[in-house]
Amino acid sequence: MRPVIKVGRVLVAGLAALGAARADELVSLGASSCSSSGCHGGAGEKSDQFGVWAQRDVHSRSYATLTTARSARMAEALTITDPAVSPRCVVCHAPLAEVAPSRLGAGVDPAEGVSCVSCHDLPANWLRGHTRADWTHADRVAAGMRDLDDLYTRANTCVACHQNIDPAIVNAGRHPALMFELDGQTQDEPRHWREHAADLGAQAWFVGQAVALREVSWALLNGRADSARAVPVWQGLVWLLVRSGLDYGLPPLDPSPPAPAALASAVAAADELAKRAAQRWDPSYGPVVLRRLAGTRSDFLAPDAAQPLQACRAERLVLALDRLLDAIPAARRPPGSSERLDRLFHLAQSRPDFDPAEFSRELDGFARTLGEGG
Repeated sequence: MRPVIKVGRVLVAGLAALGAARADELVSLGASSCSSSGCHGGAGEKSDQFGVWAQRDVHSRSYATLTTARSARMAEALTITDPAVSPRCVVCHAPLAEVAPSRLGAGVDPAEGVSCVSCHDLPANWLRGHTRADWTHADRVAAGMRDLDDLYTRANTCVACHQNIDPAIVNAGRHPALMFELDGQTQDEPRHWREHAADLGAQAWFVGQAVALREVSWALLNGRADSARAVPVWQGLVWLLVRSGLDYGLPPLDPSPPAPAALASAVAAADELAKRAAQRWDPSYGPVVLRRLAGTRSDFLAPDAAQPLQACRAERLVLALDRLLDAIPAARRPPGSSERLDRLFHLAQSRPDFDPAEFSRELDGFARTLGEGG
């Protein structure tokens, strides 16, 4: 299983595969072509997708980030002449910039950032029919539109740019390190779509963590990651998924330090785990996993676990607890659980200053609120 290819390169590969397609079908005509009132630019709740993306979504401003003074300083440290045109930067911030101008439709501006085609895929076969009232979601997917209702597909669409990054860009360029969290990042996205399934939160969290493990496993296995940073991340993800107790009948993940054999096994196992969880999820899993993870107090007192690993575990854990608690309707959340979780976030926010013993005590308090809740 290869890692997910970043969106800019997906577009380039897709254009090559289309071959003899009509010129106006080679790629999206640009986000502005979706903005008419009869398409996705209307004022109604079901037709305002363009406005939501253009006015509220940071993806529409991802290219502009490359023109800031901070990006210029990063580029200088990396000996990049201009981040606004460098493939190392535009692959995620402006995917269309990687496509040859001759292969783009009229009016396409790479400065539109991460736009419609980046997430919904090349429109050669679905552009003309996807707004028809008699087309179902299955019809659109059959015509080539990416099936973002499927959480495995959704995670694969997002993870490449929300986790995978050249280590030099972080180490030398001081780009923020990335952490993929499918459910939380989905919830932060201004909603320009309707979910066709209810109560996806806990399931989306789990699928996202499995995909994140697959990606970091592949990167370590193939020398594409800074091991000093990535190994604690890898171990933290393995620990989190093992402690969730959801293995879907797969062989257990190996939590030992990542030798090549363990990494290769983790690539395949994590990918299969993500697929199975996306296809099959019982609503009871979320509360069960929440309590299991809240009961990991003793793991933070283990004398053989190094502080960097414990800090990484805590960082992953508090995000997991947040998403799993958020998946419970507000009226049914145990009293005091949110306040306790806030304190756990505070304790986990700085890896260098992380105190496992203090975190363990607060985690025990959080677990007690769950035990006292309904």
